[in-house]
Amino acid sequence: MSRAPDTWILTADCPSVLGTVDAVTRYLFEQGCYVTEHHSFDDRLSSRFFIRVEFRQPEGFDVASFRAGLAERGESFGMIFELTAPNYRPKVVIMVSKADHCLNDLLYRQRINQLSMDVVAVVSNHPDLEPLARWHDIPYYHFPLDPNDKPAQEARVMKVIEDTGAELVVLARYMQVLSPELCRKLDGKAINIHHSLLPGFKGAKPYHQAYNKGVKLVGATAHYINNDLDEGPIIAQGVEVVDHSHYPEDLIAKGRDIEGLTLARAVGYHIERRVFLNANRTVVL
Repeated sequence: MSRAPDTWILTADCPSVLGTVDAVTRYLFEQGCYVTEHHSFDDRLSSRFFIRVEFRQPEGFDVASFRAGLAERGESFGMIFELTAPNYRPKVVIMVSKADHCLNDLLYRQRINQLSMDVVAVVSNHPDLEPLARWHDIPYYHFPLDPNDKPAQEARVMKVIEDTGAELVVLARYMQVLSPELCRKLDGKAINIHHSLLPGFKGAKPYHQAYNKGVKLVGATAHYINNDLDEGPIIAQGVEVVDHSHYPEDLIAKGRDIEGLTLARAVGYHIERRVFLNANRTVVL
């Protein structure tokens, strides 16, 4: 479900205690806010409560007063909340290598406003995709990777992120492993996409390996990065059935399609404030 352009988003989480839903919804009612969408989830294993509400503001809405009142109301619940204004468009940096399908898909969805974001830079360790970025009038930064001095290259990447004020980094088939230090800096703010094949195939030509094993499913996983390669908290996954008639090139083509769609879905969830980190897992409302 896409977000309405005139609504605020309220997201909050707190320990699981009696009255959490009432604390949020009653406060919105008292402030004259009209709720247009509401989702909540109580995790009985972690004993933590999550809620996301979209609402329309009343006449004379005072944001500072609203925040202060909600902070006071939620204090006894240990509630942490975030308020996102209408027409919010986060600044995004996209990192790529040579494959263009995910980058092309994200830029197209931004252009038609299906993804309400502003891509402020494309960063790559190769020069190949600069024409695509330039066509969209987006700055392109080519930072070649010296295997003997990876920290220097990552420092240049981080400077672009900081200088542009990017709130989200998307690894759209960026084929390099980020250092533990960079992973820590981007914790909860960077999304990666990779293929998902069962059984798992790592290394060179995974789709050829999959073909040789006669796989019947191909898919993709979008997740937040962490220091464990391809094992960060999962945001979205996609899958499609294949059979004996699919050759390696067919599997690769299906993989590209699923990767693009799954990554776009995950980015959309993130920028619409639908994703909550819950230890090593996510709650997507």
